[in-house]
Amino acid sequence: MTDDSTDSEKDLTNRITNFLQRNFPQIQLHGGNAAIEYLDEDSGEVHIQLGGACSGCGISPMTIQAIKRRMVKEIPEINKVQANTGQTTAAETDTSPSLPGQSSDESSTQDPDIPF
Repeated sequence: MTDDSTDSEKDLTNRITNFLQRNFPQIQLHGGNAAIEYLDEDSGEVHIQLGGACSGCGISPMTIQAIKRRMVKEIPEINKVQANTGQTTAAETDTSPSLPGQSSDESSTQDPDIPF
């Protein structure tokens, strides 16, 4: 006997996976990967983890924003998307990036007079 909620969740998981593969082949082409970390079908919340070359990639914040924007439009059951690379970035925490010499950490060894 098959449980309908399990089948429904598997269907939603498959559609999310297909969405990622269809919309973001560049993730794989550039040595990255994307996986569903958490899915709550009742609330429509999904967490996506980008890995591989996505960690530390300069354009991963833009990729994350594109995933968030497109997924809720293309998959009606999804209401909220959380995505990250395992590294905290300004786009993920809604804070501004720190520039050389602007660190609030007094123990920083970076010379504030040298911009690069």
